[in-house]
Amino acid sequence: MKLSRQMPLNALRVFEAAARLMSFTRAGEELGMTQTAVSYQIKLLEDHIGEPLFLRRPRQISLTEAGERLAPKVTQGFAVLAEAMASVSDETGQMLHLDSTATFAQQWLTRYLGSFQLRHPNIAVRLSTSPVVNDFASTQADVAIRYGRGLWPGLKAHRIMRMDFAPMLSPKLAEQVGGIREPADLLKLSIISAGDVWWEQWFTAAGVKNPNLKRFPPNELGTQSFDAGMAIAGQGVAILNPQHFQEEVESGRLYQPFSLTCNDGRDYWLVYLETRRHVPKIRAFKDWMLSEFPSAEE
Repeated sequence: MKLSRQMPLNALRVFEAAARLMSFTRAGEELGMTQTAVSYQIKLLEDHIGEPLFLRRPRQISLTEAGERLAPKVTQGFAVLAEAMASVSDETGQMLHLDSTATFAQQWLTRYLGSFQLRHPNIAVRLSTSPVVNDFASTQADVAIRYGRGLWPGLKAHRIMRMDFAPMLSPKLAEQVGGIREPADLLKLSIISAGDVWWEQWFTAAGVKNPNLKRFPPNELGTQSFDAGMAIAGQGVAILNPQHFQEEVESGRLYQPFSLTCNDGRDYWLVYLETRRHVPKIRAFKDWMLSEFPSAEE
């Protein structure tokens, strides 16, 4: 018997989208089908299997026990097919969509991405930035750089940079107060983004009790790059990841007065869908990133 007669492939494709998006309407929008057509394909599959796959409620669906068992296998099956198609094509004209946090994109990617392009000249890179965790369902990103603990269901995660933090400021600003000799001296200056939880953690580790950070404006600038910009301009002291700003330190624009750094367990990770781990362009980018951060995963 032909495979097309044994396996209702179109219905399975519709089921995969509906199970992933938990919506017949959104599945139809993704596949270019009407909601009625989606419902029809799901019904065909349920008749083929002999069991319901979804519980249908007003404006809401959920997977049945049979649907829960089937969904991951179908997703894996389509991923294998996609990998098979990708494995027989070359890299010519490929586009890799990379989504990143703004600070990592500005302080690292834009400075070193050229070496990836030299190694893979036929893979173009589209870079976007986002402050939220990329769920790979609402965007078309192939890979993402994210900040966290590396525990995202369905995603393969590789630690690429430790997110240590320490106070940093302009050397000229330090001179204006006669130098920074002990951690408490930092409180003589304006504290940038004083509401950042990193400050309390660092002062506690440095042995400074009751730094009274509430007397400073609890600004939230959104990215470390903005905090660093204010520090370079002599507007105060910022709590930053020193690894991000090595060039600024070497050029004399920023100064890290104390070697003490802290880490709250959250770091930078390269992530992508586990089911797409063998796609050539994703594998190529992953191999390049890990070669740039050889010790980060340890």
